[in-house]
Amino acid sequence: MLGGLFGDFVRGRRALRNFPEPVRQGIILHRYIDKLTDRSAEVKHLKTCFPREFRRFSGIVIDLAFDHELAVHWYRYMPGSLERFDVETRDLLRDHADLVPERLTRFMAYADRHGLFTAYRETDMILFALAGLGARLSRPNPLHRIAEIWPALAPEFQTAFRTFFPAIQADVLEWRQRKSTTTGS
Repeated sequence: MLGGLFGDFVRGRRALRNFPEPVRQGIILHRYIDKLTDRSAEVKHLKTCFPREFRRFSGIVIDLAFDHELAVHWYRYMPGSLERFDVETRDLLRDHADLVPERLTRFMAYADRHGLFTAYRETDMILFALAGLGARLSRPNPLHRIAEIWPALAPEFQTAFRTFFPAIQADVLEWRQRKSTTTGS
């Protein structure tokens, strides 16, 4: 799980050497999920639904839209509550603070200030997060105007997520079984 949290904050193969094997495997799994996501028919279709000026940034929007869908419908896909998961995630990061990448530490400070991840249930918080991301990007982008297109896309996000997420869960289970068989663990 720890490596899964690090996935967006650790770049390159060499950086993997800085972590214990279970953390490395979590980072690799995160990258595998990212690759499956980018190649999925649902995500490819969603990208075509965006107005042209938003398409370059559609991956970012879809990522947060799927976070929103998962938060709203957590009970359908995950055991326990989202609130419990949130607490356990923060505990895990605190218990392994010596391994946590600096960028993740900064992101978690932001998350704490805004009540993420349970706040991802709220559309307004997702729109706020997307506008904030847009402000931090180096190139000009329309993410500050995401609220203009969100209502039209929201039903598409929901439909795509309901197909996409169970498929990803199955792929991850299969990946973990393959790795377990390969490594003998």
